[in-house]
Amino acid sequence: MQSVDAVDWDELSELYRIAPLGTKSADWLRTAYANSMFKCIAFDCAKVVAAGRAVADGVDCSYLCDIVVHPAYQGRGLGKRLVQELIGLSAGHRKILLYAVPGREPFYETFGFRRMKTAMAIFSDPRRAAEDGYTDDAGAEADV
Repeated sequence: MQSVDAVDWDELSELYRIAPLGTKSADWLRTAYANSMFKCIAFDCAKVVAAGRAVADGVDCSYLCDIVVHPAYQGRGLGKRLVQELIGLSAGHRKILLYAVPGREPFYETFGFRRMKTAMAIFSDPRRAAEDGYTDDAGAEADV
């Protein structure tokens, strides 16, 4: 895992698209990673093959997000190592949170993550969140 200093943000944007974890522009990713307390990037030579970050406050809550592994590199333990690294960096926080792509929950359970009964979210596109399986219904209108 290396620093974000060597990241080609356009390449990382393409990685999220092909993973597939949605469309995230290079500028969006640069800002998101810059504003995250912890970040991990894995390279094969100079090519970004895995990445993830955690938004954290240093004491109470660390939220793991945007964890991605290139499809050609999946199944090699990179995702596991990335999550372990982010959990390690988040040590000392009272809680470590994430929300998984629907269907990937069993992977995260192997690290000790458990379903929450009261987790809630406001999505900028509630219909899309429902279509993608993140919420039970689309709700009324976007609140953000």
